[in-house]
Amino acid sequence: MTTDKITKEKKTTDKIMTDSKMQAAMLNMTKKLVGIKSINTTEGETKIGCYLEDVFREMPYFQKHPEFVIIQELKNDVLKRRNVFALVIGEKKKCSDTLILHGHTDTVDIKDFKELEPYACDPDQLMEELKKIELELSVKEDLASGDYLFGRGTCDMKAGDAVWIEMIREISEHTEKLSGNLLVSFQPVEENLHTGIMEALDVFEMLKTTYGLSYKLAINNDFICPLYPGDSVKTVYTGTVGKLLPCFYIQGKETHVGQCFEGFDASAVAAGIVNKIHMNHRFCDSFEGEYTLPPSVLKMKDLKAWYNVQTAKEAFVYFNYFVHNASMTEIIAGLKGAAEEVLEETKKKIAEQAEYFCRVSMYPYKEPENNPLVLTFQELMDAAVEKTFSREEYERILNKAISENIDKREIPIDMIRYLLSAAGIYQPAVVLYFAAPYCPHNTMQEQEMELFHTLEKIVARTGDACKEEYRIKRFFPSLSDSSYLKIDDTQDSIDCLADNFPAMDILYPTPIDKIKALNVPAVNYGCYGKDAHKWTERVNTTYTFGTLPVLVYETIRTLLDYEG
Repeated sequence: MTTDKITKEKKTTDKIMTDSKMQAAMLNMTKKLVGIKSINTTEGETKIGCYLEDVFREMPYFQKHPEFVIIQELKNDVLKRRNVFALVIGEKKKCSDTLILHGHTDTVDIKDFKELEPYACDPDQLMEELKKIELELSVKEDLASGDYLFGRGTCDMKAGDAVWIEMIREISEHTEKLSGNLLVSFQPVEENLHTGIMEALDVFEMLKTTYGLSYKLAINNDFICPLYPGDSVKTVYTGTVGKLLPCFYIQGKETHVGQCFEGFDASAVAAGIVNKIHMNHRFCDSFEGEYTLPPSVLKMKDLKAWYNVQTAKEAFVYFNYFVHNASMTEIIAGLKGAAEEVLEETKKKIAEQAEYFCRVSMYPYKEPENNPLVLTFQELMDAAVEKTFSREEYERILNKAISENIDKREIPIDMIRYLLSAAGIYQPAVVLYFAAPYCPHNTMQEQEMELFHTLEKIVARTGDACKEEYRIKRFFPSLSDSSYLKIDDTQDSIDCLADNFPAMDILYPTPIDKIKALNVPAVNYGCYGKDAHKWTERVNTTYTFGTLPVLVYETIRTLLDYEG
């Protein structure tokens, strides 16, 4: 790099970091976005999409090129939520190279704010109210510092969205300095089912074909945060963790509590499975020294409809399960093995306690007759097909559950009940299956190492220029729309998941072929903040509106020869 170029880039970096007008615009836009209460699965998601369309259409570049603002309403969506895209075509030199800048616009609910709920989406008023109450010391210090903006969505991830909007506004006014193209993409429905990004794949393909785009990199601005107390290093992620939702349906053997040893309590089995899997490092997945967090239980319940003194015949439990690299075969073997251990331990406990009770009561002892088993969904299906399985009845049960708007995770329960009956399995049994959502994992692989090393240099230059310390990790540790831009699972692993995911093509139709066709490396830069999904959620404005834009500009300069 020549001395002149270094000097020019330093001046540009200094300008960005001291550009109070740009920083004020990003802050103001963040407040406007936060002010739109776009809680997941509410009309607010629709409103924020409409607002974003208006923002882009008011920009001079898009008034000149209205066709470059693309609105995609989600299919069969009662709320009429929408994806919003804006394309900037560089004019310095015709080039197909394109960067995708994407983010989500929905948030989690605000009920956790309790008495502060009326102010949850009004950062200025919320911060005034926070001054009146007792806060944890770290929160109190951040509030007093003036470096943080509080409110629902500030950190996850409307500040990141605001950075994209204002940078697109700036760059679109100087397209003569840009070789290549920028596509900004905003999606709803990230906080639960990722429908927005999955449907966005059609638009990415359409734009690729229409304008001859070649997607080189996708950058997400989802939040980054300290990795441990006192951590001040900022993290760039060159991929994203995968997510599965393993579910266990438990068929026990009911009995009156007055004959408790004659049953096989489904609730006790569910508790044993939670104890065996929840936060157990045995189920952490690793890739090149990076480890996933262990599984977390998300739901556990018996399936009794009302109170009685009968032990639970059925129970249900499911977990969040993160993935970096493991195959579905390995994952299923581990989960199935855990359930088998629980059944054996439960059987042993019943026998031991029955023997003790009979001994002290001076009753004759006979070992309880229990022969529990664990089946994957595919194994159960195979067993049912060999006996009295009816495809017509199976589909009737599925369609009935869908029509009754039963939760997607629980729709398979009636299907499994039918399959157990069809297979003639009446003894205690655990059936392992998977449910929505499924988020593929991805990171930069061998064929992307040149790009990886380029990003390393970009991050290092930004760190030096901004006096910021960075680390690069391979997997964004929280769930992300970036999962649907590239997939590293083998086809065998995908097929294994589909075999054990009841009605996956209906309940969670993941566009695997489209993801494979897009195959764009997905990194996360991110606004920096703390306490996402908590009522103390806050974003650091100094980094997010000062340093983060430098990192983005440096990337655009390097990959698209931008001279801004």
